[in-house]
Amino acid sequence: MLEHGGRLRNAALQYAIAEADWLDLSSGLAPWPFDVPAIPLRAWARLPETDDGLEQAACDYYGASQVLPVAGSQMAIQLLPRLRRAGKVGVLSPCYAEHAEAWRRSGYIVREVLEAEVDFFLDNLDVLVVVNPNNPTGLSLGPERLLDWHARLAQRGGWLVVDEAFMDITPQLSLAAHTHQVGLIVLRSFGKFFGLAGVRLGFVLAERHLLKLLADQVGPWAVSGPTRVLGQACLLDTGAHTRQRQRCEAASQRLAVTLERHGFKPQGGCGLFQWLITEHAQRLHEFMARRGILLRLFVYNSSLRFGLPADDHEFRRLEEAFEAYAKDLS
Repeated sequence: MLEHGGRLRNAALQYAIAEADWLDLSSGLAPWPFDVPAIPLRAWARLPETDDGLEQAACDYYGASQVLPVAGSQMAIQLLPRLRRAGKVGVLSPCYAEHAEAWRRSGYIVREVLEAEVDFFLDNLDVLVVVNPNNPTGLSLGPERLLDWHARLAQRGGWLVVDEAFMDITPQLSLAAHTHQVGLIVLRSFGKFFGLAGVRLGFVLAERHLLKLLADQVGPWAVSGPTRVLGQACLLDTGAHTRQRQRCEAASQRLAVTLERHGFKPQGGCGLFQWLITEHAQRLHEFMARRGILLRLFVYNSSLRFGLPADDHEFRRLEEAFEAYAKDLS
């Protein structure tokens, strides 16, 4: 399995620091989980029903005409390759590594391409995968450009797969409203924006025929009854959506300023994280970890992703660690 952020227990054992004493900035989740509603006993006692309102709540929230709930968007990433015959897949990279891995494991020829290379390779691809905003770079591409890529692919029966896991802060950039079109597939993650990654819920937005094929692969009861109740309640809480967007944007901007003030100007970011390339990435990661601050390290390009501190205390803890790092260097 590929390595991911959020492995706090492993870090606690490695550095002999209790889990409760860590500041975990490794996973790119909103650090303010939505309130968990009361779960009726029947949700635990009965098999899940698909006419309980979750799908409609998701359609309203995302602005899509139809959705398929799945047990986290990771499930869809792994199952989508089953719906096509072998072919050529482009993955806009660097990005979330599970995308390229899933297509490779299913026998596809996978080419990881840079943003500037997409137009050159596109007419030779059967599928293009884009993470928007990108993880970990934070790059955001406009809807017009993505829809142009989709049109070129769709002419030949190709797909554009857009992973919008970090899109909730900037819904105006989403392609959700266009997913009635054949060959356009959008993946949405629930856990990141709502701060409830342990729920394991995601949604696939696409035209009905493709969703039917994917549902056959997912199988029945993939999303539990309690998860469906919780998900619907969070998706309908419009006031909480506004508050969450505002504090994510404010914290992300404050984080970028903090990093730059200490000599580490981010190269990218979005409403849920900031991304830094530095030749000292491994050293900084190790230094922070020894002080109980967990970051996401990408060794292949010597970069770090910083998730959002939740409050003044956590920001001050990060500031003090940077100050100690500067003293250590001198």
